[in-house]
Amino acid sequence: MLRWALGFFLVAILAAVLGFGGIAVAAAGIARILFFLFLVLFLVALVGGLMRRA
Repeated sequence: MLRWALGFFLVAILAAVLGFGGIAVAAAGIARILFFLFLVLFLVALVGGLMRRA
């Protein structure tokens, strides 16, 4: 999922450089959503792993 977020982030950067404002905003929004979703899932897995060890 982090790869998808990075992919959309790169698309947003490229679109912003080329001047496609709407596409850049949409890709940046998708990248942000995927990044935060990845972060939440990572934290849940981390806490679950720590609780299983204890």
